[in-house]
Amino acid sequence: MKLFANFAKNESGAVTVDWVVLTAAIVGIAIAVLTVIAGGINTASNNINNDLTADSSGPAALITSSGSGS
Repeated sequence: MKLFANFAKNESGAVTVDWVVLTAAIVGIAIAVLTVIAGGINTASNNINNDLTADSSGPAALITSSGSGS
């Protein structure tokens, strides 16, 4: 019975549990933030691509008009 009482009073493993919970929370928040940021970056990238594709005075137009293109 004394062994069980000593085991119940021992708190050395409680710190490890705290760190595991904190680490899991940080990883969860990081994944959530990356998900939100990835959506915004994808939208911005698509907008830039569409703007460059629609622009007829871009670098490709300069190469074609100067005669040095294909």
